[in-house]
Amino acid sequence: MTTVGIDSTSDASSGKTPRKTAGNKEFIAIVTGFMAMGAMAIDIMIPAFPEMRSEFGMSPDSTDVGWIVTAFFLGVAIGPWLYGPASDRFGRKKPLIIGTCLYIACALLACLAPTWGWVKVSRFVWGLAAGAPRAIATAMIRDRYEGDAMARLMSTIMAVFLLVPILAPGFGAVLIVIFPWRSVFVFPAVFGLILLIWSRRLPETLSPERRRPFTWRSVGLAAREVVTHRQTVTFTLAVMFLFSVLTAYLAGSEVIVEDVYGYGTWFPVIFGCVAFVFSMNALNNARLVRTYGNIPLIRRLLAGAVASALFFLAIAWFSDGSPAFWLYMSAIIIVVPIAQGLGPLCNTAAMSPVAHIAGTASSVMATVTTAGGALLGGFASDHFDGTIRPLATWFFIFIAMAAVMVMIGTGVPKRKPLT
Repeated sequence: MTTVGIDSTSDASSGKTPRKTAGNKEFIAIVTGFMAMGAMAIDIMIPAFPEMRSEFGMSPDSTDVGWIVTAFFLGVAIGPWLYGPASDRFGRKKPLIIGTCLYIACALLACLAPTWGWVKVSRFVWGLAAGAPRAIATAMIRDRYEGDAMARLMSTIMAVFLLVPILAPGFGAVLIVIFPWRSVFVFPAVFGLILLIWSRRLPETLSPERRRPFTWRSVGLAAREVVTHRQTVTFTLAVMFLFSVLTAYLAGSEVIVEDVYGYGTWFPVIFGCVAFVFSMNALNNARLVRTYGNIPLIRRLLAGAVASALFFLAIAWFSDGSPAFWLYMSAIIIVVPIAQGLGPLCNTAAMSPVAHIAGTASSVMATVTTAGGALLGGFASDHFDGTIRPLATWFFIFIAMAAVMVMIGTGVPKRKPLT
């Protein structure tokens, strides 16, 4: 495996001595860090919600504090539309650096915001900035990897990425004990600054001859190609439905653990355990891709996801919506990790046919999956009726729709004739 590369794209063309750049392992580490920036800016905030309510004059049970997450997600859904096409025109590194600088600035602006309105505005722009590392990191991976190799890498990155929701809330809680609560805004800025400095070792992955003009027409044509390619659009929709499972779980799990089972004080531990299973499952998928290949593995995992979702649906409806807690958790740690493990695999399948417009493609996919998944997941969580039945029902619907999208995108595999 190569450990050191040469950034010939930027330095050789300018007559400078080529600079040594990150090899494969370091490249993966840097890209993983950039992809974790969005999650870092959300999960570390959660322990500071009570302090935010007190600081800005909200009632102790106010849900308005949730705008700290909503405003950020809105920005993340829109941001990739700017950075993705820009990275197809100017290369990956320059837009990535600009977005990271804006990310740092908005984190500090939120820290200094005197009113709740300014916090929400800064969080929205912060989300716009966070769209840069999300879209561009995916495009950089597609520039360097393809097929099963990309699927293995995306699964490995997802395994590391999923450690953020395990560690960040606890780290945020430690921060607000030692420092003022606004330190939860400062740490993501420090994290971004470290990555900004480290990014000097990132190679430019898009050569000049592969770049596209940055015009309304070129962006429109690229976006049209993305949304009209059957495999790309169907797998993108599959990712959206799979992400809906996660957002529905995130939105509804706390109230279920508290109101249905009365274990609210244990929720952080329960949530962390499920996230740990997410991570281990993603690592296992990286190994299984090598054995089965990406598309065959997607089909196998989808069959397991549909079966486990059907099991979850059955225990929900045949127990008056309140099965034993161990039975509920058994279903959750099977259904949700399988669904989320499918995400990077389907994302790889969606990106495979559009490598020549990877920046724009990753932007379209990020917007559709983030906005669509958040809306569908929120819609599902709004149907909470004091039982787990709505969650189980929507889980099954979302996973079934993902399976339908994959079948449309690849066709149903033909059975081999018996001999």
